[in-house]
Amino acid sequence: MDDIRYWIGFNLTPRIGPVRLEALIEYFGDVETAWRADAASLRAANLPQDALDRLIHTREHIDLDAELSKVNTLGLKVINWDSPSYPAMLKNIAYPPPVLYVRGELTSDDAHSMAIVGTRHASAYGKEAARRLSRGLAENGLTIVSGLALGIDEVAHEAALEANGRTIAVCGCGLDIVYPERHRDLAERIARSGALISDYPLGVKPEPANFPPRNRIISGISMGTVVVEADIKSGALITINFALEQGRETFAVPGNIYNRTSTGTNALIQRGEAKLVTCAQDVIEELRFDAPLDLGAENGNSRGGMALVPETPTEQLLWDHISAEPIHIDDLMRETLLSPAEVSGTLSVMEIKGLVKRVDYARFVRSN
Repeated sequence: MDDIRYWIGFNLTPRIGPVRLEALIEYFGDVETAWRADAASLRAANLPQDALDRLIHTREHIDLDAELSKVNTLGLKVINWDSPSYPAMLKNIAYPPPVLYVRGELTSDDAHSMAIVGTRHASAYGKEAARRLSRGLAENGLTIVSGLALGIDEVAHEAALEANGRTIAVCGCGLDIVYPERHRDLAERIARSGALISDYPLGVKPEPANFPPRNRIISGISMGTVVVEADIKSGALITINFALEQGRETFAVPGNIYNRTSTGTNALIQRGEAKLVTCAQDVIEELRFDAPLDLGAENGNSRGGMALVPETPTEQLLWDHISAEPIHIDDLMRETLLSPAEVSGTLSVMEIKGLVKRVDYARFVRSN
């Protein structure tokens, strides 16, 4: 896309996140006009002074053509909210990242993704559980999503690759950096059989503060999240919390009650925040995932010649408020009195089923 350089520019600008960028694009009509706007116009668009100062500084000091050249030299792609390959599930979370850097390929098959996360200090039991889950899910057509970290993450990626399945690694740094360094070969293989993605610009190092936002993308891109071994303070539990906020399915593998790395997973099950699973079939049955869904039905809102209809009360409630006229997700929340997690999570499922279509960043219409 000709305008992708301006998306990169805003991605490089501190203090301008999804909400402010959406507001600027809505005010100016397109991202290039927003990028080139003068200070008076930006103030008229209600951009706060600190963000305006950062934008002006970035425009004066960043060569967007050079930044785009770096991306191309590394063989990366940059996609935004409007890109056909932007993950449908991720679009439906609150404030999805405007830009994703991609190494490899994202495909429509990745709409059926399952995150598998857990401790970096995995036991033999945890590694075997992660391996069997990942392999079983990959063999049933689900893309395995994880964070390229040591421990459970690396086992999940490896098992998906061994099953000739697809896997996505979400990184907490720029894609010109592989972290941890010892996973360089694994990263290469993931890029050939899936993708590495990041919303961080090139050159961003793997700082600790980067990983909770990374975890939010892991859960946001997935239909559900399975946590395998995690202590009570594990970052994997942050991923589960994001999944719960996003209205996604949450699962946990029970662990040894005397093992510290099982305290978090067992607590999730005990509190009812995650469903107990012991094998891939448990997850598949919970998702009612019998066969790949027809994401590209050419004959409107149908599958196999049968009309698609809402299957749950929440789907029906949203369906009743969606028509051929685009409606914003905020209006759906206001009109249905549903929570943000219920609306975003249910819309994700309805979009995958082919019941609704997204017409832009946050507005939906019926598919038929």
